[in-house]
Amino acid sequence: MSLSFSGGSRYAERCRLRLTPPYLETSDEDFNLTLFSIDYPSKFVTLQHRDILGSIMNIGIKREKFGDISLNDNGVAQIIIASEISDYVEMNVQTIGKAPVHLNRIPISEHIIPKDEWIEDVTTTSSMRLDVIMAKIYKLSRSKVSPYIEKGLVKVNWKTVDRTDFTLEAGDYISVRGYGRAKIIAIEGLTKKEKYRLRFGKKQ
Repeated sequence: MSLSFSGGSRYAERCRLRLTPPYLETSDEDFNLTLFSIDYPSKFVTLQHRDILGSIMNIGIKREKFGDISLNDNGVAQIIIASEISDYVEMNVQTIGKAPVHLNRIPISEHIIPKDEWIEDVTTTSSMRLDVIMAKIYKLSRSKVSPYIEKGLVKVNWKTVDRTDFTLEAGDYISVRGYGRAKIIAIEGLTKKEKYRLRFGKKQ
């Protein structure tokens, strides 16, 4: 079998997977993705990622049914939606925050390059356990981190993880309710004290 991935652009973090026999070719259309441009009064309102995410979630859409929310420095905002629910989303998302909006379908090829909001940093850690890494990235005590994980407030690669000893790897994304998102960019070897040297990115 052959695996293919697409999230609407080569910059996409969230992708759909397609499993096909090796003799079948997969095109972009096979992933059934719809790209919306979000029209809003950009001269008077600034949309944030969390505002758009909240509006989509508030109409009852599960997170796995929509892809990346992209914004750039020119005020352009776009969102990828699974085509099977695109009509519903288009009809029901008429405001984001207090701003009136209109969703316009545009070709997938017009997907913008999202602005890079990740702030990179380096730390060292004795373990790749989720609770240890979270404490380092978010500058929290492990005693404070554990309840967040156990209460289902932490996601790894957009799936809820409730085990403090869950092992993270390079490339993993972490989302903590109230603290924002982070990603493990690379594990850059071991220090002389045999601790992992970790490069990560973080954004609110």
